[in-house]
Amino acid sequence: DYDVDGVTATALLVQVLERFGGTVTPHIPNRFDDGYGLNTQSIERLAQSGIKLILTVDCGIRSPREAEYARELGIDLIISDHHFPQDVLPNAFAIICPKQTGDNYPFKELAGVGIAYKIAQALFKSRKVGDWTADDWLDLVALGTVSDLVPLTSENRALVLQGLKQIRYGHRAGIRALCGVAAKDLSRITAGDIGFALGPRLNAAGRMESALKSYDLLMTDKTEIAGLIAQELDNQNSQRQYATKKAQEKAEEAFIDGVTTNLIASFDPEYSSGIVGLVASKLSERYYRPAIVGSIEDDFIKASCRSISEFHITRALDECADLLLRHGGHSMAAGFTVHKDYKDQLIERLNQIADRELEGLELRPTLKIDVELAVDEVTQRIYPELEKLQPTGMGNPAPVLALRNVEIADVQLIGKEKTHLRFTIPQSPVYQAIAFNQAQWHNEWVLNRPKFDIAFTIEINSYNGRETQQIQVRDMKPAGT
Repeated sequence: DYDVDGVTATALLVQVLERFGGTVTPHIPNRFDDGYGLNTQSIERLAQSGIKLILTVDCGIRSPREAEYARELGIDLIISDHHFPQDVLPNAFAIICPKQTGDNYPFKELAGVGIAYKIAQALFKSRKVGDWTADDWLDLVALGTVSDLVPLTSENRALVLQGLKQIRYGHRAGIRALCGVAAKDLSRITAGDIGFALGPRLNAAGRMESALKSYDLLMTDKTEIAGLIAQELDNQNSQRQYATKKAQEKAEEAFIDGVTTNLIASFDPEYSSGIVGLVASKLSERYYRPAIVGSIEDDFIKASCRSISEFHITRALDECADLLLRHGGHSMAAGFTVHKDYKDQLIERLNQIADRELEGLELRPTLKIDVELAVDEVTQRIYPELEKLQPTGMGNPAPVLALRNVEIADVQLIGKEKTHLRFTIPQSPVYQAIAFNQAQWHNEWVLNRPKFDIAFTIEINSYNGRETQQIQVRDMKPAGT
């Protein structure tokens, strides 16, 4: 696959198999030419080049036709994947997928790179190669696991915890360079830094051009080359952010009067297939509905879906499989390709499924508060205690604290488009606060000086070599409302 999970899994297995003396050719499909996962054109090209064995990472479990084609060409196909399989498995040489029926591996939520790591563990268990162990690649496991938004619980959390320690050692030139362009302190890197800074830059290559650039960054041991590639990825990430913003604005034009359905969808030839997943994510987050965004290319639509916890999007697509050329994914994220003639029929059917599954539910996002504090209890001692709970992430969120009826001061609009707030809480020992996407309260404060209820976490703010603790507001509202 061409996302961070697939790229890190590819880099891991190429390096591991080379340690065992294997001759390995990496192949990452181009999103725009090949589409997602296994495809017959790539299999044919690989066969013509003399390839006899294909080992997939992060894809293949829903590719029976492609598996049959590989068999016809005399290629052994080993599928390693973490997505949900269909009822009939591909006829491959071997399948490694914890979600297949009858698989007895106890933890089912490994990312694609987590399964690649398991393959590496098995290989090193079968034969010793110097002092190498699979754990030498845990930095890649951490990158892919966090970026793929699998639950950061149980074994995933343990792998990411050890992988973060390895990243902080700084032995991989590409990760050092990536931290440099993202302005992140390598020695203090967190799961949040991967999710919001490193991961998006690695993903930008596959979204805007080719994921091979990200692969090259993770494979090189030359600092100069790593620096150049990291800067390219940073530039592509800026382009990706701009394209996503414009596409989101275009999609939201249809919802100017509000959302009246349980599922929202937007298709347009102007959307790039590389950013439709990001736009779907933005729409789902804003309207709290399952969202589908698709790029119309000639006679076909390539679409990405993002969902909410109450609606399993891949199972919904399974019910529409007769209309789709291909599809697959997780409970919260999926993708599909459909002929444009079936677009209306597909959306009608998905809306019916959404109505059935979401009937009677009040669809609004929920923020869970872990503990409510008095304002003078928010001291410098809290942050070190909360840090002991890291890494946190999907399925294992950082603790959220709350203050009620607090006075705020020095309120300023910040950011390029003045969409964020910075203010102080005079009565709190940790008094600096930042509130992203909460600019709507600025005028209210200027006019009425209300007190606020605030849900927040505490973070370290680094500026000009100086570190201070600050409150990061997750949400806020005037007290008593």
